Amino acid sequence: TREIPAMSTQVQLTSAKALSSGIHPLEPLTEQEVARAVAILKEQGKVTPTTRFVSVSLKEPPKESVHTATDWPLTREAFVVLFDNASNSCYEAALSLTDGRLLTYRHVPGAQPTMTIDEQVECEQAVLQSADFKAALKKHYGLNDTSLVMVDIWSAGNYGSEEDRTKRLARPLCFLRSDPTDNGYVRPIEGLRPVVDLNTMRVIRVEEYGHWPLPPGQGNYAAARVTNQRRDVKPIDITQPEGPSFEVQGYQVRWQNWNFVIGFNAREGLTLHHVRYNDHGNERSVLYRASLTEMVVPYGDPGPTQRRKNAFDVGEYGMGMCANSLELGCDCLGLIKYFDAHLCTSRGEALSIKNAICMHEEDFGILWKHTDRRLPDAPEVRRSRRLVISSVSTVENYEYGFFWYLYQDGNIQFEVKLTGILSLGAVQPGEKPKYGNLVAPQLYAPNHQHFFNVRLDFDLDGMPNT
Repeated sequence: TREIPAMSTQVQLTSAKALSSGIHPLEPLTEQEVARAVAILKEQGKVTPTTRFVSVSLKEPPKESVHTATDWPLTREAFVVLFDNASNSCYEAALSLTDGRLLTYRHVPGAQPTMTIDEQVECEQAVLQSADFKAALKKHYGLNDTSLVMVDIWSAGNYGSEEDRTKRLARPLCFLRSDPTDNGYVRPIEGLRPVVDLNTMRVIRVEEYGHWPLPPGQGNYAAARVTNQRRDVKPIDITQPEGPSFEVQGYQVRWQNWNFVIGFNAREGLTLHHVRYNDHGNERSVLYRASLTEMVVPYGDPGPTQRRKNAFDVGEYGMGMCANSLELGCDCLGLIKYFDAHLCTSRGEALSIKNAICMHEEDFGILWKHTDRRLPDAPEVRRSRRLVISSVSTVENYEYGFFWYLYQDGNIQFEVKLTGILSLGAVQPGEKPKYGNLVAPQLYAPNHQHFFNVRLDFDLDGMPNT
């Protein structure tokens, strides 16, 4: 497995608009453009010490201009979501990056935008430093030290109370490691649920629902700790001595008559744009935009600690903000082209996720085969190949792998692969869980579901979809 050197994939095609040598209007913001958007808002006085940048992303131009332009437009705009902790207020802004103007700025009453990565880290520290949480931990488990406690931020939801409407709340789940590198999910602190005001970043109370002993087992899946790994699997080496069959310019891609643009933003993560197919020289529009727009994960255990677990993983956590850097692991096999994602922290500082997107080709078995019994020495076979554009996001315990496949026969497929670790709960010794499955002594996985909502904006031979 190796990454394609950058120079080998920067293809200049001056004769084809399909793979423009300039930036496509739907390519994601560059690192410089994100910084420019932050600077404009600061210059306009829209940023205070209590302002958080929730997201800075491309404000996509009208699709009519993308379809009809004789040359790609030079105007670039940004869409920014802000949140002010002091006033518990959400704002949306549109900016012209081309001439540095603030186009629109509006307050969104009653809205709570995505929790930022910074808030996840700060929330954990607030719980670990809370005197109330330390007291509850000592009361239930006799522990004075919180250094081995894991705190996973969970949205509190809105259940109609005044507190829900006037505060930015989190209701974290807590776990206990046996050492700093342990998998803490095997020891849920079942009976304690801190409630954190993210505006003040302090624990406003610790809800206590009873005492459950910590499960006694171990469950660390790190390679260095797993002794019974398979030893009978030989390496697979995928080679492409003549290089890949795709061509790349920026975030524009051409492969097997397909032309498209790769996008990325803090909320949705990986997106596909302006997908077209070259039909004997006639570039035909197929799919204008494709993305995962939301994912809801309701849990089906009415127990006091579990019943408010109901996550909107896209809107509340951000698939893009939770994206992995695929550099360290062998997340793709073959000749790989990586794409970086350029975001920002909640304080407006640059945050780039290196290798957030992976693209490669895969052999996909037989596409067509026929053997004429009258011509036994001349069987015909065509191998199938597909292009894979993928990204992986970690939302605390879960990993979600997002895979877009383009095929030679014109098919487009989207697959989501769920991996990582279950969000677990504790049961009493000898108890059989009623609303989940026992996975180890005193440890169970609550029943839950994952609903993935995908937006597909088709433009079949153009906007009328004819």
